[in-house]
Amino acid sequence: MLIAAAMPAFGMSVRLTYSPDSEINVGTVVHFSAAPDDNPGGTIWYRYRVRPAGGTYQTIRDYGPLTDLDWATVDEGSYEVEVSARSLDSGDVTVTTVGYAVDPLINGTQAAITPTASPLVFLYSAPACPVGQQMRIEYRVPHEAIQTTPAKPCADGVTMNFYVAGLRGQTAYVARHVIDTGTQSLVSAPLSFQTGPVPGGFFTSDVLTPNTGAVVQPVLLNAALGTPVAMDLNGNVTWFGPSDLSYVTRPESGGVFWGVAEYYNEDPSQQIVRKFDLAGITLKETNAARVNEQLKVMGKRQITSFHHEARSLPSGNILVLADVEQLLTNVQGPGTIDVIGDMIIVLDSDLNVVWTWDTFDHLDVTRKAVLGETCQGAGACPVWLLAGTANDWTHGNAVQLTADGNLLYSSRHQDWLIKVAYGNGTGDGHIIWKMGKDGDFQISSSDPYPWFSHQHDGNFTPSDPTLLTVFDDGNTRVATLGSGNSRGQLYRIDEQAMTATPVINADLGVYSIAVGSAEQLTNGDYHFDAGYVPTQTSGNAYSIEVDPSGKIVYRTIANAILYRTFRLSSIYSNY
Repeated sequence: MLIAAAMPAFGMSVRLTYSPDSEINVGTVVHFSAAPDDNPGGTIWYRYRVRPAGGTYQTIRDYGPLTDLDWATVDEGSYEVEVSARSLDSGDVTVTTVGYAVDPLINGTQAAITPTASPLVFLYSAPACPVGQQMRIEYRVPHEAIQTTPAKPCADGVTMNFYVAGLRGQTAYVARHVIDTGTQSLVSAPLSFQTGPVPGGFFTSDVLTPNTGAVVQPVLLNAALGTPVAMDLNGNVTWFGPSDLSYVTRPESGGVFWGVAEYYNEDPSQQIVRKFDLAGITLKETNAARVNEQLKVMGKRQITSFHHEARSLPSGNILVLADVEQLLTNVQGPGTIDVIGDMIIVLDSDLNVVWTWDTFDHLDVTRKAVLGETCQGAGACPVWLLAGTANDWTHGNAVQLTADGNLLYSSRHQDWLIKVAYGNGTGDGHIIWKMGKDGDFQISSSDPYPWFSHQHDGNFTPSDPTLLTVFDDGNTRVATLGSGNSRGQLYRIDEQAMTATPVINADLGVYSIAVGSAEQLTNGDYHFDAGYVPTQTSGNAYSIEVDPSGKIVYRTIANAILYRTFRLSSIYSNY
């Protein structure tokens, strides 16, 4: 095992060890561990950054209490890993770097396919191809539809490496690489490989209404509470992610994902937001305590944890949702009460805070949660720390960048979708409008309770910025009318006339008391997740596709609570 040590800085030095320390090939997971050379006392936080030799450092994990990092790359070459150790007591910082080479898995002209730690993810390695061309991998079960990885630009002199994923367990596949020269496609000889068994312990999913039409977006990504699991539309597991997250928030193109880890009864340094790849390798990670250091300098309130939303923006910045606690006296009840609101935070690509929006600054704190929700036990609320019970005032659950550069924020416990003046990072955060019952829009409908309530995943569609999908859990409506099911809704929004016209208001046949998602499909249908339909022991989740008339054309039931489900074109896509 190689050990690197920095010269002491301000009386403190740090050792960085890694294993394996030789014969590190493309895809090899390297375990890094940092520790002080001496015993300086107090609390020390660590930050890990990585760069190609001579390149620019990118933060993989920002400052926090974790000393170890597992990291891997599928690109051969020389790399430098830097660990910074900072004393929270003295402010002293010391830095150590190590350099090592990531070697190719193949030599010569023959491709190879190699298993990874996951039985459903393989690494395909192909010889170098000329600059200006592109390569992708095609793979399939014989006589079934071809799957493909995203294409990568060729680079002279280095091998091309791809994660191959979206595979059924204990199944024979063939794979080949395809080079696009610009004028023709050059196809390699096929390679055969066999996947391993799917581990036990995952939930199961059964098809209740099979899809009899042309199937689009055949991957169902399930953001379970814990390990994320992808399935085909027949309920076969085709991928699973890391088990140390609370849930995945969003998939992104290229086979990467965002997730959050909420640990009740732990301090903010244990509350995590993370970007990771198909092999579960951390690409970016920070914690609420590190963000709080920056918020304090900016004169902002502190956050307790991340929850419900994390996603990348087209600018390369990162959009996350966090909770904020305030002890308020005689505001939401007699005496002093812990009130939980939300903060929208935008981080740059190196995990620095660049913009915030706080519900305590912009919403009426005397307007309590519509159904008076309180937090008394772990699970239903974001993490809270200031009191034994708290008022779950806003319970935000989704944030989306709108086509005009502002933000659409979903507040479940206010029964509102709220448009916030973000201005692509230059906005002052004022509320542009509130949508829902007692909001700013007029709705044209004969329904006795047309508006969504306790909704999840309000999003303008990618095809038309005047169409908005939302999963209407319906808690307030059901409480008001005495009965009812959750609904999949599509609205036509006119922001000039301030009108909302229901286009689809589909009764989904079940009542999901919490969680859920909504998504427009590429064939013009719509996908909804009724993620928590209570049972005697826990809950079931229903993934439901409806056509433009609101008719259910595909439906599954899972014996688990599913925070969100996504219909994807492939495991590498975000839709």
